[in-house]
Amino acid sequence: MLFQLGRTISISDAIGKIKSTSSLWINQTSRTKSQFHWQAGHAAFSVSQSNVEAVREYIRRQFEHHAKQSFQDELREWLRKYEIEWDEKHLWD
Repeated sequence: MLFQLGRTISISDAIGKIKSTSSLWINQTSRTKSQFHWQAGHAAFSVSQSNVEAVREYIRRQFEHHAKQSFQDELREWLRKYEIEWDEKHLWD
């Protein structure tokens, strides 16, 4: 998901709102037998204005891209690339 935040909105608040409203919508419109819920955590990366179009194109091709590399492997790759420490036991829930 690509979006722009105003200076007064925290990433946590934005993600929380997106998760709560999308969960409500999915649960109200879906015919699944169990209730949908998001995992507890989230990851966010900032993008410079000069890279916005490249990110849009990546999003458009996500399905195709993740047929070759899983989201989990890609996130680990990004965390290594940007030297972000993580604990695997807290990465997925």
